[in-house]
Amino acid sequence: MYIPKKEDIDLLVYDFDGVMTDNRVTVDENGKESATVSRGDGYGVGMIRKAGIPQLILSTEVNPIVAHRAAKLKIPVIHNVPDKAVALKEYCEKEGFDLNKVFYIGNDLNDYAAMQLVGRIGAPADAEEEILEIADWISGKKGGYGVIRELARILCGNPMADVT
Repeated sequence: MYIPKKEDIDLLVYDFDGVMTDNRVTVDENGKESATVSRGDGYGVGMIRKAGIPQLILSTEVNPIVAHRAAKLKIPVIHNVPDKAVALKEYCEKEGFDLNKVFYIGNDLNDYAAMQLVGRIGAPADAEEEILEIADWISGKKGGYGVIRELARILCGNPMADVT
């Protein structure tokens, strides 16, 4: 099994639903949607940012939840895209990222084509079977329950090292 290394990654891309969430949504009586995210994953995003690895959320979701979470995490987001592979390729060309040094973490079939473009593929433990089959790294965590925090510990080492 592949163990992610900081020096091998120029860009870390996350799907939102199913990676940062448990792939469920709550809908209230007015049709307003909400999702639950892990604060631990948010902390992991901060650890990874501090380590100097650029990050991106890439989602087909149209709901503003994705943009709000990205803003809070202070990472770029591309959402409401019909084709993740096209969007990822365009982003990497524009920003100068080598697709071979992109690590993409996704869980669902709409991630598959984009995953075929990158150097490394990651997945939550509860990702779709087809995604698990092509993943280089599979988290021990389910989506929404610490996937990014687990990756941050691998990439950044001991999170207590900076605590005094």
